[in-house]
Amino acid sequence: MKTLHFAAVFVILLTLSGIITCYADINMNLGSQCSVDDKSTAENEFQINRRNLLDSLAANGPFQNGFYKTQTGEKSVKVYGLVQCRGDISANDCGNCINNMTKEALNSCPKSKSVWIWFRWCFLRYSNASFFGSMELSSGAWSNETNFDDPSMGSKGLDFMGRLASNASKQPLKFQTSVLDVGRGKRYGMAQCTRDINQDECHKCLNNQLVTFKEIIGNKRGWETHGSNCFMWYNYHHFYFNISTPASEGGRPSSHKGAAIAPVAAVLALLMVL
Repeated sequence: MKTLHFAAVFVILLTLSGIITCYADINMNLGSQCSVDDKSTAENEFQINRRNLLDSLAANGPFQNGFYKTQTGEKSVKVYGLVQCRGDISANDCGNCINNMTKEALNSCPKSKSVWIWFRWCFLRYSNASFFGSMELSSGAWSNETNFDDPSMGSKGLDFMGRLASNASKQPLKFQTSVLDVGRGKRYGMAQCTRDINQDECHKCLNNQLVTFKEIIGNKRGWETHGSNCFMWYNYHHFYFNISTPASEGGRPSSHKGAAIAPVAAVLALLMVL
């Protein structure tokens, strides 16, 4: 297991209008992390290899169930990269998201050899050193600070997400959604890991996010965590897109055709843990 050693300046500030009562989940740029600029990245060979890598990721990612890893080049100018799309989005949306990420990587980190790009619907990482199969626990959490559950519901939510973490790690695509029926409403959860890590590492990664951010997300009604190898989403509104028969707790399995979250003039902030 490796950990990130790059300094991260990673803050999200999002204000949602309170006039509209509901809107569909939308993609957005959550942030990026770049290694210290390396003058050698100006070398033509590295630039070509990186471009070929990004083109390959964009071409293949949407058609590999949203996950693809590859490498280009040789020796000191070899570049390793992967993309991961959220498990509930279409191949078309996945492709658009990856294309936007590759543009963002070149704009935000033009001279960096190790780059992380987070969008709401997808994740991109590349480096001149191989990281495939090496779990990293660095992650960030952001939550809606204006919406709170009572403490007992917050505890149920964390337990629910803990079970979801276990179930997601066992799935072939390392992706799972679930619904918790609390009697006076529902809570929706989603968890996902990159598919280059194994089941135990996936479970550990997701559990680490819950433990690390428990104080931040404990009684929030909506939150997300994003890292290098795993991701979690939780909300009191149905936020994910149509997928077949997600798991359900306290009710029948269900299938959803839309996605919605409620705007409430929320301020979202992200905390990086290095």
